[in-house]
Amino acid sequence: MHLWNPDFCGDIDMRIARDGAWYYLGTPIGRKPMVKLFSTIIRRDGDDYFLITPVEKVGIKVDDAPFVAVSLEVEGEGETQVLRFTTNVEETTEAGAEHPIRVEIDPETQEPAPYVHVRSNLEALIHRNVFYQLVELAVSREIGGQRWLGVWSGGEFFRIGLEP
Repeated sequence: MHLWNPDFCGDIDMRIARDGAWYYLGTPIGRKPMVKLFSTIIRRDGDDYFLITPVEKVGIKVDDAPFVAVSLEVEGEGETQVLRFTTNVEETTEAGAEHPIRVEIDPETQEPAPYVHVRSNLEALIHRNVFYQLVELAVSREIGGQRWLGVWSGGEFFRIGLEP
């Protein structure tokens, strides 16, 4: 799909809400198989999201990230630990060098917004309950003279916040 380059056909009234719900013409798309199908043809170019077929490219709105990581499976512990996330469309991704975890901090509220890379340049917002699981797994590590809390996965250390 990343090689497809069809003509842009305009925007359609489709939106993915921050909670992962898909809407068409303001109405929730209730058929999970339909949402899963659409999720396989989504692409991000710059800050814009599109649904792509070999002959058509249409713009859609994404409030935050196109996916939500709704569950976490933990295998092993310490530096050999592996974190496996499953999204709201049942796509699984294993955090590591190719699928990093990142945490954005809202400058006004200081609330964390954690993400995991899923594929291409698409991310999943890590659901609050799953983030709490990550916090429970967090270990302390000094980086650049500062103490960070973070998690290991796939041999990589991912910072989730400064140690208080």
